[in-house]
Amino acid sequence: MSATIPDLRQLRYFVAVAEEQHFGRAAARLSMTQPPLSQAIRALEETLGVALFARTRRSVELTAVGADLLPEVRRLLASAEALRPLAQSLARGEAGVLALAFVSTADYGLLPLLLRDFGARYPRVRLQLTEATSDVQVEELVAGRLDAGLVISPLPPRHAAQLCWLPVAREPLVAAMPSALSARLGGAADDGWHDAAVSLRDLADAPLVIFPRHLAPGFYDSIMDCYGAAGIAPNVGQEAIQMQTIVSLVSAGMGVALVPQSLRHLRRTGVVYQPLAGPVPAIETGLVWRSAGVSPVLAAFIEIVRAHASTGGAVGA
Repeated sequence: MSATIPDLRQLRYFVAVAEEQHFGRAAARLSMTQPPLSQAIRALEETLGVALFARTRRSVELTAVGADLLPEVRRLLASAEALRPLAQSLARGEAGVLALAFVSTADYGLLPLLLRDFGARYPRVRLQLTEATSDVQVEELVAGRLDAGLVISPLPPRHAAQLCWLPVAREPLVAAMPSALSARLGGAADDGWHDAAVSLRDLADAPLVIFPRHLAPGFYDSIMDCYGAAGIAPNVGQEAIQMQTIVSLVSAGMGVALVPQSLRHLRRTGVVYQPLAGPVPAIETGLVWRSAGVSPVLAAFIEIVRAHASTGGAVGA
């Protein structure tokens, strides 16, 4: 009787004999007779190619190899015993890995709320977080390299059939402008958020700092619609792919930007955020995932997101 790889039964027998230092007592502990126990230990030694016990007529002792092997075998058995509860946790979505991407705009309102609630409820789930633009996230989702993403609507029509969409938050656009410009317009010279609304017409001469359209067409078009509704042709001065960079360019006096209201939490020296006067389009952020093959972990995260969506998804406060 030999095997290429020892089985768990043989390893349990080995631990029992090592702890009892007697085949008879070990057999009684295992509720079996001594001959099959002795045969199983012999088979284990043959499989491993080493002697694990030094035997005499009255005693049995671990060899040096057996003594060194014993703690490793105990660890192996403990890991094997943990498989069942781990499998059940995985099936319930209480453990595992979730690969989640997010647009930079979500980092200042929606994302922290979701991560806080999900982490509190599912502390054993390991999150793999990636910041990426909406177009990159969609491609990564379709390719199966992401589980879910927080993106700005709308989704590309060519992928709509493969993806599920859960709208979570809608927030108005606000103006981010250099503090010197805000002061000239009668606003505030100090940095941060100010409640006084500013007319887009008052910002018409300032260069516009914006995302490239191909990276976030929905976001770009909302900004252009905002200018169009005011009867203004925007002067696009700079483009940047990260919201932090856009705000930094505003801080450097390179122009103004229209950003989701939650971005007011991104403080930069020399930047003032103010609401826009008149009708203002809202930016919708939501969760997207592949319609096929939703894992238990992803299903658990979707429920957390759905709970936030049901409360109205307020992220600008």
